[in-house]
Amino acid sequence: MADVPQPSADPLPAAPGPVAGSDSPFPVARVEAEEEAGLSVRDRLLLKLLGARRLALGSTPQDRLWGWLGPALVALLAGGLRLWDLGRPGNLVFDETYYVKQAYTLLRVGFEAKWPEDPNPAFEAGNVDTFLNLPDYVVHPPLGKWMIAGGMQLFGGAENPWSWRISTALVGILAVFLLARIARRLFASTAMGVLAGGLLAIDGMAIVHSRTGLLDNFLMFWVLVAFGFLLLDREQARRRLADRVAAVVDSGREIGRYGPQLGWRWWRFAAAVSLGLACGVKWSGLYFLAVFALLSVLWDATARRTVGIKRWWEDALLADAVPAALVMLPTAALTYLATWFSWFRSPSSYMRDWAAEHPGEGVQWLPEALRSLWAYHQKMWDFHTGLSAEHSYASKPIGWIVQWRPTSFYYRDGSDGVTGCGYDECARVITSLGNPVLWWSAALAIVATVVLLVWRKDWRATAVLSGLVAGWLPWFAYPDRTIFTFYAIVFTPWVVLALVYVVTVLLEATDRDRTARGWVIWAVTALLTAIVVMSIFFYPIWTAMNVPEWFWRLHMWLPSWI
Repeated sequence: MADVPQPSADPLPAAPGPVAGSDSPFPVARVEAEEEAGLSVRDRLLLKLLGARRLALGSTPQDRLWGWLGPALVALLAGGLRLWDLGRPGNLVFDETYYVKQAYTLLRVGFEAKWPEDPNPAFEAGNVDTFLNLPDYVVHPPLGKWMIAGGMQLFGGAENPWSWRISTALVGILAVFLLARIARRLFASTAMGVLAGGLLAIDGMAIVHSRTGLLDNFLMFWVLVAFGFLLLDREQARRRLADRVAAVVDSGREIGRYGPQLGWRWWRFAAAVSLGLACGVKWSGLYFLAVFALLSVLWDATARRTVGIKRWWEDALLADAVPAALVMLPTAALTYLATWFSWFRSPSSYMRDWAAEHPGEGVQWLPEALRSLWAYHQKMWDFHTGLSAEHSYASKPIGWIVQWRPTSFYYRDGSDGVTGCGYDECARVITSLGNPVLWWSAALAIVATVVLLVWRKDWRATAVLSGLVAGWLPWFAYPDRTIFTFYAIVFTPWVVLALVYVVTVLLEATDRDRTARGWVIWAVTALLTAIVVMSIFFYPIWTAMNVPEWFWRLHMWLPSWI
């Protein structure tokens, strides 16, 4: 590929228009010029399937260096924001009261045990062994709690509040690094990758979830890992397709109604494992499994159309969709089942002996252990679908994208003995509120992304919207269920990607117009400056810093934020 155009000094070279029949942005005139220059069939196919920018990405030592160093630097920033004084507050925050104590009993006895009445004061004071030798009824799979337990085991024990949160903090830091690498590949730009990672590093939603021992940050991490694997699979599959179609053409034959098989797809298999792990944290990972599997097959179909396979839709169905289903669904299911290893291992687990105690009931063809687990899952399903209790911070999903009703995780003021801020009235607060400027801008960017998808049929827009479709839209189907804005953490990376995508398109569109590009750069710089300033301003109420009560109220811009 020595003749592929090399990247210019600008991280986003010009892209006047797409190749006909391709979902990769690359100008037709340039393709024709490369053909005249004598590129091989394989290289011409790669240009159509991946685009010149992706083929040129990382082709210089400097770009390869910054491709790793840039993400590492924003991950370092994320680490500082997440690890600093991680043990503050020393109280169980919001749903930590469930997950941290459940994680500890998993570590101690192998199952989620019950606790006596009002166990938190003793637990917070370091008396962590007051749990009862009875199983507790829990409504989420165990993997996320095992991840919390791992942090306790490795970093100081349950007596140290820092250990309650270290696992989710490390996962949040790694997610920043992963998003930077993912965005770099998605937008074929190291600069845009670093921008995406940097925005996630300083967003309030991501910071709060990385500093509290809840499950949702782990769910976000595993679906992000799966998305990254699918991007790798997309590229690997297209390279294989180019190789095998080129071999047909070079042998003197024509591309017929059907194309070649692409062989075993290790990256897609890895994505299925990751999605199974996501479901092992929370069942809402199932939505990502469905959407991402469909996205992967859609990418295969457009690739087959691009290389000239005549019956590409049928070919994609038989050669790609069916194998994808036969690999991804059983793999995800078996991985999910494996996350219940401690439930199978411990005879004291909740409903572990249900089948033995209820002969003739349940799914009779299943083995006894699986019949018990199935009955347990039915009970969990009834809980989730019937959850309609009133909660002061419940919110409708339509408002999540603009952070209309953020969730208060923690609030203590002078009446709770909070002093020492230099004023008579002090407060320590954790509000799961995304950076307002980032989220409000991203809400507009999502609308623009939908328009660009319809107008340009850009595969990148589809990729960006996939996480929003999987993580946000399903909640609209539960209008009567008690749900919260903090669930939005699972699709926060795609909120960031939507904003970065629009920035990328604007830079591409103005590449040859110096004046227009100057205005775009000025506007983007102003927006990023405002986002950074807002993160500095809101950081104290994301992290329970001791502040005057008037300072906290200064942040409550909307009545619905209180």
